[in-house]
Amino acid sequence: MSESARPCVAVFGLGGTIAMTQAPGGGVAPALSAPELLAAVPGLAGVEAEPRIVDFRRKPGASLSFGDVFELAAAISGALDGGCIGAVVTQGTDTIEEVAYALDLLLSTDAPVVVTGAMRNPAMAGADGPANILAAVRVAVSASSRGLGCLVVLNDQIHAARWVQKTHTASPAAFTSPGHGPLGDVAEGRVRISVSLRHRSPILTPDPARQVRVGVATVVLGDDGSLIEALGERVDGLVIAALGVGHVPAGVAPALGGLAQRIPVVLASRIGAGPVHDRTYGYPGSERDLLSRGLINAGDLDPLKARILLHLLLASGAEDARIRETFAVAGGQP
Repeated sequence: MSESARPCVAVFGLGGTIAMTQAPGGGVAPALSAPELLAAVPGLAGVEAEPRIVDFRRKPGASLSFGDVFELAAAISGALDGGCIGAVVTQGTDTIEEVAYALDLLLSTDAPVVVTGAMRNPAMAGADGPANILAAVRVAVSASSRGLGCLVVLNDQIHAARWVQKTHTASPAAFTSPGHGPLGDVAEGRVRISVSLRHRSPILTPDPARQVRVGVATVVLGDDGSLIEALGERVDGLVIAALGVGHVPAGVAPALGGLAQRIPVVLASRIGAGPVHDRTYGYPGSERDLLSRGLINAGDLDPLKARILLHLLLASGAEDARIRETFAVAGGQP
């Protein structure tokens, strides 16, 4: 196939470990451009698509903002509207699970949008960036990837944005989907999707100019709720990373109920896999007690994903009824 006849895939470089080189003061920092990254990928020329490369940001993953994500979503939409059949985002792994889920909620398209990165920087032995980019591009141009929402591809595994989590600080196999598993993989250059999604994530249209603060409070042994109350005074919405299936110490429950009368308070589990329950336990501080006090059930969403969803809902101007309905759908609740 001639280069002019090849379909186009948009590739947006945001920085991160995948683009880092030695910094003058020690350690590594983002330096490589997106074109430089792709030039170092063996086998990329064999993929039946022509990369349209955008050097979008050069930041560590920890420094990305909602503003960056809103601009990125608009740029991806523009590239897809301009004829690209898919898009790839390379970024720091610290925030991949959050950026990918935000894109999942912002982009109304069946075209594959794939986020990837690297756990080992280019100066290390066994750097995984080139392999991850190649796999991500293959997934982005595959017809079998269409209609799955935003995907995360690392270590030849394909994950749904709503489920994926970074579960190790340094391993190349850091990304998993606890409780669900990957949707598929890339083997011998072929994309294999073995699990289909029952439904797509809801699509939201937030106002990028609307200032929103959403906090996450993790409940711990002996928690008296005072720090949660203090946080609640400074935010527009709050996610509670609760114990077990959605529990807090009995003495904390009234404070959470009080906050839920003023702002949206979402009940998630700090465990990392499995849903918040709604009917099993009935003691003070249990999930039944907290939901009766007005907290919103996050369902299957972990606290980080619940925060992304709540932030975008509030930035969309959503009222209580819509927030509850959207969490019921996004969290997979019956």
